[in-house]
Amino acid sequence: MWCMRHACLTALCLLLPAVALAQTPLERGQQVYTAEKCGVCHSIGGTGNKRGPLDTVGTKLTPEVIRHWIVDAPAMTAKTKAERKPLMRAYPKLPKEDLDALVAYLASLKG
Repeated sequence: MWCMRHACLTALCLLLPAVALAQTPLERGQQVYTAEKCGVCHSIGGTGNKRGPLDTVGTKLTPEVIRHWIVDAPAMTAKTKAERKPLMRAYPKLPKEDLDALVAYLASLKG
């Protein structure tokens, strides 16, 4: 009985740090935004390049459209006739998990 209780307690203690360190998709998306240096061309909350604010992007674009901008910016530039320079570069090789998190994060920005 004691050994079983001890084993369960040990297993619980080993799992708790992993649960505590788990990130939400929005937290992961914010990290991807920072890691990919999106702030060089865009800003959120006044941080970054103020010429490309994304504070309300979630009210203007659907997650699907945000995803298209990330993976194929040249096509979206042509489709929307966007004139901002320099043109946004595409990130077609962003890992799916990172892309999903970044899209979730950006779609959550509603000002």
